[in-house]
This record gives sequence, structure tokens and C-alpha cells, in this order.
Amino acid sequence: MGLLLLLLPALLVSMDISILFVAAPEISVALEPTASQMVWAMDIYGFVIAGLLLPMGGLGDRIGRRRLLIIGAVLFGIASALLAFAPTAEILIVARAALAVGGATLAPSTLALIRDMFASERQRGVAVSAWTVAFAGGSVLGPIVGGVLLEHFWWGSVFLVNVPVMLVLVLAAPWLLPESRSTTPHPYDLPGAALVTVSIIAAAFAVKHTVSEGPDAASAVAVVLAAIGVTAYVLRHRRIAYPLIDASLFRNRRFSAAVAANATVALALTGLGSLAFTFVQTTHALSALQAALWALPAFAGTLVGAGVAAAIPASFPRAAILVIGVAIAGAGFCVVAWWGVPGTLWTFLLGYLVITTGAGLATPTASALILSEAPPARTGSASGLAESSTELGGAMGIAILGTAAATVYTRAMHELAPSEPRAFETVGGGMEVFRGDAEMLQAVIAAYGDGVVTASLIGAGVCLLAGVVLAVALRHRSAGSSADTKASAVP
Repeated sequence: MGLLLLLLPALLVSMDISILFVAAPEISVALEPTASQMVWAMDIYGFVIAGLLLPMGGLGDRIGRRRLLIIGAVLFGIASALLAFAPTAEILIVARAALAVGGATLAPSTLALIRDMFASERQRGVAVSAWTVAFAGGSVLGPIVGGVLLEHFWWGSVFLVNVPVMLVLVLAAPWLLPESRSTTPHPYDLPGAALVTVSIIAAAFAVKHTVSEGPDAASAVAVVLAAIGVTAYVLRHRRIAYPLIDASLFRNRRFSAAVAANATVALALTGLGSLAFTFVQTTHALSALQAALWALPAFAGTLVGAGVAAAIPASFPRAAILVIGVAIAGAGFCVVAWWGVPGTLWTFLLGYLVITTGAGLATPTASALILSEAPPARTGSASGLAESSTELGGAMGIAILGTAAATVYTRAMHELAPSEPRAFETVGGGMEVFRGDAEMLQAVIAAYGDGVVTASLIGAGVCLLAGVVLAVALRHRSAGSSADTKASAVP
């Protein structure tokens, strides 16, 4: 029951990333946000979570991971209610930021508690696989749950559904979950937490803004701010006894490779995921709910991959599983690019199934490696690193793959319809402009398909290159690896 309770927040934190995509049209009508406000309402959740995961993981090590989980559940529930009844776009954005703060406390707490609840490597691997399925499933279930709720209720219902779940978590956690914290209490590095948060948010904003808008003054300021934050943190790290992030963790090659693998898979998978629903709806004429239901095989792929990862004997090298999973995901991107986009709905979903199967194999393996290689006293910080790499990878994937697809589409529309600026921005705008022109509608759909192919090829290149790098990096154990000194270590 304790594990099931920990899966609920993982599911909802992930679900709230994608559920806003379904509710966006109704929110636009009800609150009349500007285009910039709508973008911030979508992006601020990922930015804040990415910036706070590491500080919150370290805070859990200090004050107790169960206690932090309960605090996060209360904040997540309150922010969800505020979102559901937000009267203006400004309050919507603030509530999304507050929701992200709650989410940033929930995610590392759940993984760290799993480490403490399951002592054996095999049991922990099964638990981490279940957590991965819940987290990945949230992004798939988000549009489905949102679509069902919007069929019967107002847009705020997609957020209000979080409240009863958080209430159950708050009431049941003291009874079903053990408390755990660092056995060697030390002062919390509050200045370091502030520097890490500012650096991560500034760096994420710089990359996303540069990719979408091009280099400008805002990008330059963000880069400078991130550089100052990183430099100040490194200088501080050398002078204090208990820094927020233990840099020695990254001297462990297996730990560093697992963090990098998390980011790589998230970048490729989330980047294509941000395009897939729109592609399926436009190319194959499906509603939002129908597209979400057709995407269920993607969830099945994650289940299969995570199940295989959990079932493989402990004697089989985890590093090899990680490399194989990343390579399978890369192969899936090739299927999407070469057969899925120009083919039928089934060939597209087949490629997507291969991608999610590889991701389901790699992600829990990477998370298990991160947890097993970190000292028990630093599991909160290590969990924060694992989740930060995932969130940052996902944010960068949306920026890079999404912008690549948009660039290909926009260039094509400039050539096809230079006098129709409404068609340049989005495929939805293009279809609206040429609603009565069958030939131009097909051209719009083809242009968007070319963009998805480009994004898929980028995803394939990222995964396959990462597979090669990981294979080289994980050939030998790192000196001083905790795996070398513990009989129960991951082989």
C-alpha cells in the first residue's frame, strides 16, 4: 500500500504537465489571456519544477522525506484549487508556479522514500519501474482525463481533480510511509539552494528563448545570470562542509551517465510528444479525446519496457540495459521519421510504441542506478538530480524539437501562401485559413508532417549518439563507486 500511495503523486505531477494542453482552448475563451500569458502559463510549471527539485531533495534529506511529501501535498492541493477557480490569466500563472513548487517537493520525496522502503536491489528495481510507469503514464493520461472532464464540466475541473487525491495522501502518509532523513544531520545550504534555483531557471529560459525567438538581449541576460549563479555556487561549494549538491557524486561515472541518460530520453521523448497529438489530430482527423485514446499504445510501450527492466535478472549488467534502452528509443524515432509520418496511423503508432518501449527500459534503469550509486544520506539530493535531469531534458526537448518542426512548417507556408500570415504560425491556423480548399489543406498537413519528420530525425540522432557515448562511458566501473564496495550493488 505504501508503494501505491507513492505512485499517486508521481502520476499527478506528470499529468499536470500535459493536461493544460487540452484545457488551453477553453481557458483562452474564459480568461482571454494574451499569447505571451498563455505561453507562460504552460512553461512556468516546468521551469519552476526544474529549478526547485534539487533544493527540495536536499531539504527532504534534512527535515524528513515523508514530512516534505506531506507539505508538498498540501501545497499542491491548494494550488490546484486556486487554478480551478482562477479569475484572471495573471492568477492562473501564479497558481501554476505554486503548483510547480508543490510538485518539486513531491517528486524527489517519492523516489527517496522508495530507496529507503526497499532494501534489496531487485525489490527497489521493481518499485522504481512502477514509479517510472506512473510518471510516464501521467503524461499520457493527462490529455485523456482532461478530454473526458471537459466533455462534462468546465475547464477548472481538470485541476480540481487533484484535490481529493492530495487529501488522501496527507491523511494516509503518516500511517503507511516510514519517515526517513539523513542519519548525519547538517545545516541546510540555503544560499546554495537559491543559487542552484536561479541558475537552472535562467539556463532553461535562455535555451528555450534562444531556440524559439533567436538570440537577443533577454537570452544574453539569462545566460549571464546562469553563469554568475554557477560560478558563485562552485566557489561556495569549495568553502563549506555540506553543500547542497555533492560534486563528488559526479566523479562516479555510472552516476553521471545515468543522469545524462535521463536527460537524453526526456529530451527526445517529450519533444516528440509535444508534436504527436497535434500531428495525429490534423493528419488523421481525430478529436483531442480520440487522439489521446489512440495514444494509449504509447503507455503500453512504457509498461512493457519497465516490466522487462524489472524482470531482467540482477546478474545482468544494468549499464547494458541502459544503453540498449536508449538505442531502442533511437530506432523508434527512425521508424517514425521514415515510415510513421508518411504512412498510416498504425505505422506512426508502431514507431511511437518502439520509442516508449526503449524509454520504459532505460528510464527506470537510470533512476535505479542513480539511487544505488548515491550514499544513503544523499538519496533526497540524488532523487532531485534524477528528476531535474528529466524535467530539464523535457523542457529542452519541447524547445529544440518543437522549434525545429515549427521552422520547417513556417518556411513551407511562406512559400505556399506568402499572403496569409495567419497560416504561418501554427498548423491549426493554416487549416482554419484554408478550410474550404482541399488542395491547400493537404499542403498544410504535409508541411507539418515534414516538421515532425525533422524533429524525429533529431530525436533519433540524440538517442543513438547518447547510446554510443554511454556505451563508452560505462565500459568499466568508476573508481570509488559505491557499487564496487557493496555486495548488493547493481552489477
